[in-house]
Amino acid sequence: MGDVRPLDEARMRLMAVNGVQLLDLIDSSDAFVSELASPLVGVITWSQRQHLVEMVHSRDRNDKLLEFLTRRSVADFKKFTTVLSMYQSHLVPLLVTDGGETFLLCSCVSVTHVVV
Repeated sequence: MGDVRPLDEARMRLMAVNGVQLLDLIDSSDAFVSELASPLVGVITWSQRQHLVEMVHSRDRNDKLLEFLTRRSVADFKKFTTVLSMYQSHLVPLLVTDGGETFLLCSCVSVTHVVV
């Protein structure tokens, strides 16, 4: 099941729900995208990596990175979250099943909770 393309509905939904946050939060540094393109990981191709590092604005870079990710397999998505956890572990809950929803729910509860 790991090589299923494109991503399954649950992961696509998480990316749709949390994508705006991810566009602003992912630090898609050269080291991060190089790790994604490394032979051991292979989430993106080396030419995709080149395209990303040539982009000036980080939001544009992240948008293109997430677009590349939507065309990859479930196994590649899992590899992406593994690499993301090495660089920015606080963002992984936004991409893990129920993680993003739990994150958003906690955020709402903490904002609306009134202590008497």
